[in-house]
Amino acid sequence: MNTLSLHRGRKIERIRKLRGMTQTELASNLGGISKQAVSKMEQSENISDEKLKEVASALGVTFEGLKDFTEEKVLYNTLNFYENSNVNATNISANIETINNPLKETIELFEKQLKIAREEFLTVLKKM
Repeated sequence: MNTLSLHRGRKIERIRKLRGMTQTELASNLGGISKQAVSKMEQSENISDEKLKEVASALGVTFEGLKDFTEEKVLYNTLNFYENSNVNATNISANIETINNPLKETIELFEKQLKIAREEFLTVLKKM
């Protein structure tokens, strides 16, 4: 099992970065705690449900969304969104630089897999 799926602090960090928020902004949204307190929280594996609800509200996401966050779900939802909206993920890749490299690499892998799936789909359609 992926350590992110159990580590609540890392989930907070990932979602904060995906939302384009700094630790300082999150600290302000949490009632003015320090940036250092946010950093410490993001390093904590166990965070109470009560605290997680506060953080979810400050991040602008649901408690369930934060608690159940996984990168796999993000990729699944992203795939469905982009497939149904005719948006090319490469158009947004320039904005990914503020998010850490593992996510960038994941998106690049996703784009490659999406290209292969589209090519296979077109091949099947041509055979019909």
